[in-house]
Amino acid sequence: MTKPNPDFNRLRKVLLREGEPDRVPFFDLFIDGIFMEAVINKSFDKLDFKTRAGKEQYWKWIIEFYYQAGYDYVTEGIGEIFPRSNRLKGQDTASSTGDTRTWQDEHHGAIENRQDFEKYPWNNLKPINLSHFEFMSKNLPDGMMLIPCGPGGVLENVMWLMGYEPMSYAIYEDPQLIQDMFDKVGGTLVKTFETLCQLDKVGAMAVGDDMGFKTQTMFSPKILRKYVFPWQKKIVEVAHKHNLPFILHSCGMLDNIMDDLIDDVGIDAKHSYEDVIMPVTEAKKKYGNRVAIMGGVDMDKLSSLPVDKFRLYVRNIIKECAPGGNYALGSGNSLANYVKVENYLAMLDEGLKYGKYPIGK
Repeated sequence: MTKPNPDFNRLRKVLLREGEPDRVPFFDLFIDGIFMEAVINKSFDKLDFKTRAGKEQYWKWIIEFYYQAGYDYVTEGIGEIFPRSNRLKGQDTASSTGDTRTWQDEHHGAIENRQDFEKYPWNNLKPINLSHFEFMSKNLPDGMMLIPCGPGGVLENVMWLMGYEPMSYAIYEDPQLIQDMFDKVGGTLVKTFETLCQLDKVGAMAVGDDMGFKTQTMFSPKILRKYVFPWQKKIVEVAHKHNLPFILHSCGMLDNIMDDLIDDVGIDAKHSYEDVIMPVTEAKKKYGNRVAIMGGVDMDKLSSLPVDKFRLYVRNIIKECAPGGNYALGSGNSLANYVKVENYLAMLDEGLKYGKYPIGK
């Protein structure tokens, strides 16, 4: 790889759709440690995370990874702020780990009815820990900025707390409970983002709020417009008040709500694309003049294609998406631990080789 030359203005130019930067920037929100270890040639297993020194070393290595890989920013999440126990566990099937994997129990929730809602510790939520952001802001290389990623989005947190099935019933059996849930969650997230926006060296805001699956949205557009979008809009307004672009990560088929997200909610950039839903090349043609298109290198291809064929696939995405700007190269969802490390490194390499403007010259 070439010597890193981080410049957050490169990414900001894309996020605000201000034309072509010097090269296509890289963008990913969620990157597993195996990729970081491969880039910086260090093992996180050797760190003692129980000590402050161990944590600081980890944060330094996170910064080193983003710098060496060619990103213009460092992103980190703030962790969970709404406690819950409705999670399922199972053996992680990725070959790179022997750990367990957790996921949402959609059949049960911490809050399924009014009684649960009243007992939930809304007024005693654990304060968010910002020490890693404060440390990172003081240790960023010149040209880099922070992109804090919120603790899940408006819809996600309500679904996580209630469980998808109980929430679906409550929408029709107790709509006031649903409204109260969104008001509690949305209000808390607005305050959280207000705090995040005031951290040093923050260049943009990001939130993951999955609203769809392969064929449609999780709930009807009517429900999303009533409960979800008003609070998402308030969060975006907080970012814009601080002159920060707002990036939405949301999976699934969202075609029937994209106008809402762009024109009403006011997002600046959209992340998460799947070839079986809408290839990122099509998304760029359809929405690229209205919202920045982030990532889109399909997870299945990242995980399964031979590296030579994968390089050609990435090269074509750059060729189709990069002209005119408004595009950043990265995965269609996340760099999960089952993705081929060699394909990830090839994606970065292709971006550095063929992502210089003017594209194809």
